[in-house]
Amino acid sequence: MVPTSAIGLLTTPLNLRPLEASSAKCNRQFGSFKETDTPRNSTVSGLRDGISHVNFRQSYERRQVLISSIGVVAGTMWNTAKDGSVLASEFADSLQYKDLRVGSGPTPKMGDTVVVDWDGYTIGYYGRIFEARNKTKGGSFEGDDKDYFKFRIGSQEVIPAFEEAIMGIAPGGVRRIIVPPELGYPDNDYNKKGPKPTTFSGQRALDFVLRNQGLIDKTLLFDIELVKIVPS
Repeated sequence: MVPTSAIGLLTTPLNLRPLEASSAKCNRQFGSFKETDTPRNSTVSGLRDGISHVNFRQSYERRQVLISSIGVVAGTMWNTAKDGSVLASEFADSLQYKDLRVGSGPTPKMGDTVVVDWDGYTIGYYGRIFEARNKTKGGSFEGDDKDYFKFRIGSQEVIPAFEEAIMGIAPGGVRRIIVPPELGYPDNDYNKKGPKPTTFSGQRALDFVLRNQGLIDKTLLFDIELVKIVPS
């Protein structure tokens, strides 16, 4: 199941109270002029009321778009599999995953060094990509000239979710995981544990979400491909 932070908002009604125009505003816009009124004053008042209504409407529409985009991004990323037949699973600690491609051969074990290819997305915030490997994303996200990421299992070099996910992948396999904040970067700092975005644009995109103290959902999505196992 996709975290409620990502799609739960779609089913939650917005309890917004409609704007109520005061009688004074109605009189200014539709009633007769008072002796002290001038056409200029009445026009300004009408413009102000109109601007207030437009601002509220734009704010409401932006909020609706944001709510819809979060759910669409989460659902699309999670449900995409090349053969359309692989179902999502869950580890004991509630880390959700699905195998987009099943590899072949032995799986890595504790102490092995693994070579991986990975993508990362801020699924809880507009689905922004912060790492792309060998994909044409444009600009500084194009990753054809980057090295693969390597780490040793059990060394605590990477976030818990990343290490847990790699344990069950055979070479050539691709696994998608949705990472809640508690299984992600410690203290919301990607410098403490990998994987770390390899471009400035990626680091800035991830850092914006992790460091934000507001209501931004810090749920992340990773696609991990096991390229090679170096036995211990």
